[in-house]
Amino acid sequence: MQQIFERGGTLEIAVAPPSATDAPAIDRVDAIPGGDLVWRLKIVSLEEESVVVEAPTMLGKHIPIGNGVRLHGAITVGQNRWQFKTEKIDDCAVPGARVSALRLRLPDDVERCMRRFARFEAGGLNLPLVRVWPLLDPRSVVAAEEASDAAWSALHRGDGAVGSAAVAASTAATAMPMPQVGPEFPALLVNIGGGGAGLRVESADAAALGRHRVFWLQISLGAHLPLPICATAKLVHTHLDSSQRTYAGLSFDFTFHLPHQQAVADQVAHAMRSAQASVAPASEP
Repeated sequence: MQQIFERGGTLEIAVAPPSATDAPAIDRVDAIPGGDLVWRLKIVSLEEESVVVEAPTMLGKHIPIGNGVRLHGAITVGQNRWQFKTEKIDDCAVPGARVSALRLRLPDDVERCMRRFARFEAGGLNLPLVRVWPLLDPRSVVAAEEASDAAWSALHRGDGAVGSAAVAASTAATAMPMPQVGPEFPALLVNIGGGGAGLRVESADAAALGRHRVFWLQISLGAHLPLPICATAKLVHTHLDSSQRTYAGLSFDFTFHLPHQQAVADQVAHAMRSAQASVAPASEP
């Protein structure tokens, strides 16, 4: 952990689902996807019994994590990964910085991940499925993003709760207009944070990443959000993992419909609230 900190490195964390000790993790796009969001967060400082990381944000929106919430963590160094269990202790300020931070309990031990898995293979985390299309005309996203915003407004009420319109909004999402796109391919959402996402694409589907730079995404978050998150994203970088699968780093883009940015941030925040509501704090029996 000290070496990662000295190199300006990051941790990856996710809210531990209630069935984490019982259910196998999903690491393939042909399995039933889940909705567990993995956040990549910069290590700010190390303390005697805790590690301080930047708080998760999405498109400028702070994403709260409750005190005592159980978390799964991972450390990645090249192709090698280690996982551990932790919990959030409290929020804290970072001296000389305007970003907020989280204090996490240092793990008693870490477990090395098997190289054939992406992350968290023993943690029971189910990575979200992403439907991906090459975007042929970026201007054509306006109608699709407006429809997505309308479906989200129908789903999410002013009091912050999901109302009885959930089924209607989910049904409407299936009929939302599509922008001008090329052939679809599947991916898994392996991390999220700031203003972008990291996708893992199987080798048979990765050819489109070499021919296109802008994509239309539909991110399914399972029970945490009955409406897929739709967004335009620009490809920033790619690399191969140890299993010859492509990791693609993308940045969300709202050039042609800026109001959609707030809707995407709100949807992610709602999914995180839903994930935490389903688990008891670590301090509870």
